[in-house]
Order: sequence, then C-alpha cells, then structure tokens
Amino acid sequence: MEMLTSLSEGTQFSIQLAVVLICLFYGAKKGGIALGLLGGIGLLVLSFGFAVAPGKPSIDVMLTILAVVVASATLQASGGLDVMLQVAERVLRKNPKFLTILAPFVTCFLTILCGTGHVVYTMMPIIYDIAIKNGIRPERPMAASSISSQLGIIASPVSVAVVSLTALLLNPEINKNPLAGFDGYVDLLAITIPSTLIGVLAIGIFSWFRGKDLDKDEDFQARIKDPEQREYIYGDSKTLLGQKLPTIQWVAMWIFLGAIAIVALLGAFPELRPQFTSKGVTKPMNMVATIQMFMLLAGAALIIFTKLDASKIAKNEIFKSGMIALVAVFGISWMADTMFAVHTPMMKESLGNIVVEYPWTYAVMLLLISKFVNSQAAAIAAFVPLALGIGVEPGIIIAFAAACYGYYILPTYPSDLATIQFDRSGTTKIGKFVINHSFILPGLIGVIVSCIAGYFLALSAGYL
Repeated sequence: MEMLTSLSEGTQFSIQLAVVLICLFYGAKKGGIALGLLGGIGLLVLSFGFAVAPGKPSIDVMLTILAVVVASATLQASGGLDVMLQVAERVLRKNPKFLTILAPFVTCFLTILCGTGHVVYTMMPIIYDIAIKNGIRPERPMAASSISSQLGIIASPVSVAVVSLTALLLNPEINKNPLAGFDGYVDLLAITIPSTLIGVLAIGIFSWFRGKDLDKDEDFQARIKDPEQREYIYGDSKTLLGQKLPTIQWVAMWIFLGAIAIVALLGAFPELRPQFTSKGVTKPMNMVATIQMFMLLAGAALIIFTKLDASKIAKNEIFKSGMIALVAVFGISWMADTMFAVHTPMMKESLGNIVVEYPWTYAVMLLLISKFVNSQAAAIAAFVPLALGIGVEPGIIIAFAAACYGYYILPTYPSDLATIQFDRSGTTKIGKFVINHSFILPGLIGVIVSCIAGYFLALSAGYL
C-alpha cells in the first residue's frame, strides 16, 4: 500500500482510472448483473491498495429505481401493459404507409409510459409484419423503433435515468450550484420530453429514405426466389388485435397512468405536497420521496384492485431488468464516487476549463461512458456527480441529457440484437465492419438532434 500511496496524485489517478475502466469493460462484456458486481473489485483496489476512503453509493437513486421497477413490473404482471400494446398496434395498422414515422413514436411513447425500453420486444414482430406485408423495407421502421424506444428513457417520468438525474441535481451535497427556479422533476421533463420527440422525428424522417426499396434490393429479391425463404420471410401475421382483453386489465392500465399523472401534478405544483419545517425553513416534500411513495402506491393498488397474484411480479422481464439496473447503479456509483471524490480538485483544475469553454465535450464523454456501461442510469450515476464537481453547469447537464444514450454505437445491446432476429427479411443487420450496422446512424441522428433541441430549450428556460 505504501508503494502505491507514495506515487504522485497524477500517477495514482491514472492507475485507479485504469482499474475502473477494466472493471467497466469486463463487466459490460459479461453483461447483466456482472457490471455492478465488478464495482466491488474496483472498490477493493481503491480502498485497500490506495487507502482511499469508500464513497457513498447513490441510495436515493437506488431506492427510487426499486419503487419504479416494482410498479412497472406489477403493471406487466396485471396485464395492463398488454392493453397499451394493443392500442399501439391499432394505431400502426390503421396507418401502414406512415409506419416508418409512426412506429418510432409508438415505441418511444410506450417507453415514456412504462419507464423501460424493453417493451419494444413485443412490438417488433408487429412492426415487422406491417412493414413486410406493405412492401416497406423492414430495416427502416425496425431500426428506428429500437433506437427510439431507448431514446425515450430520458423522457420518461418513471425511468431509472430520469429519477437518477433528478436526485443528483437536487442533492445539495453533489450539486453545489443549483439552478434558480429548477425543482427537478417536472422542469427536467419539460426539457427532455420535447427534445426527445424532436429527435425521434429526425430519426423517422431519415429512416424513411434509407436503404433500397424491397423491389430494388437485389439481395432481398434473390432470397424470396426460394419458396421456403419466401414463406419464412412473409410468414404468419403477429397481432394482438381481435383479442378481447379483460376489463380488469384496462383498470390496471388506468391505475398506473393515474399514478404517473398525480406525480406529474405534484411536481408541477409544489404547494400540493406536504410542507415540512427543518432548521426554521419550511419546504414541500421533495420529489424523490414523492415518486417513491406513489410508485409503491401504484403497485399496491394494482394488487388490491386486480386481485393479482403477487408472486408473479418478480418473474417478468421488467422486474429482472430493473434489478440488474439496480445492482449496476449500486456498484458503479459507489466505485465512481470513491475514486472521483478524492481527485475532484485535480480534475477540476485540468478539465474544468475545457468543459466550460467547450460544453459539447461533456456530451461526448457521457455518450462514451454510456457505451462502456450499457446503461443510461449507470452512465448518469457514474459521470454526472463528477461533471458537477469539476464545474459543468447544471443547465448543460439538463440540455444534453439525451447524451446518456450511447450504447447503440456497437450492436451489442439486447433490444438491437433482438430487432435483428425479428427482421426475417435480413435488411436489419450488422455490417461487414461491425460499426456500420443498422442502428448507428439513427442513433447518432436521434441523440445529436435531441441534444441540440435540448440546448435551445434549456436556453429559453433560462438555465443557460
């Protein structure tokens, strides 16, 4: 230990950063829950090897994640999610000519309502079926929809990324320079929702013209000359239409949406929240606690009024994905806080001026970190506290919130891989050089346009 602690701060930082990056890369490679668990190795090296005092994991963020995930998983278990998907399919099948524009908006809205992009898996067979039966190159709506479903996370009032960013911006120990008039939750969504939708529109417009039409695609035409391949490509229709969903599933959907509406209302009107006095100052209950309470309430109401078997909640995809995100945020945020807290003064001196002079460098760094950790919430938990510590303005962090989505850069994310498999036509694919895959351009266009829109929205709101 003495040998390591006797090194210069710059050398110690370089070694520690290498350890942290190795943990992130290896954890991301292993996937799933490994990303959070690998944080334990980094913590061990930092504390026992460099005598760095352990930092603080993002407890508020983790508890909010837990509440939101349980509520969303209860919605899925109660069948309320099926109602949303059926409504979404009805919209798409009525307007097949505009599928490439509408499908990304549908998957984005589903993510905004449910707080997770994993709802896209159920929509992909439907989007493919509509595209192939109407002579639309499936790559166009499918790649756009996969990207838009993930882009919608930063615009969702019940997503892990949004509640994480809100908690960090409202934490006086982390954000020493709070924005005047910024209450966090609703004010953040007032920037991220319109900027995200503008980004989704840009994705749809670009995708409308990408690739060859099916009747002019030589590879596709060669494939369908084989009767077996033609049958495989066109196949049977996948649909939720015609299924009469029980009334109780509609009730479940409205309970969940009602809870979201109430949270948004309480965020917009702080005077509706309970007032508490501390140290002679009276303030309304903070939005982090409000979100947690109403998400737990939503889950409880779903169980009570739909007579749901509670044992089913922990068995669905939303719950499993949410718990993975929880562990990832735990390990990564704890490791990152431990390392960066001790080196913040040095980093502020060396990087602060660059980021202040060129604010876009913050967005680039956040984008790359997101790719490393394959999680928007984990990227926010790892980088936003550091960014605030070295002098990045909170307004810049709000404006470039969409930059937390960068895991489309390489085609390794589950939703992108699943989309490739759902496209039986073979038009959605990974290119010869890997980086030239179907998702890279829609992803870059969506994030860049959203960041530009977010910048001007934050500017007009007086945050910059």
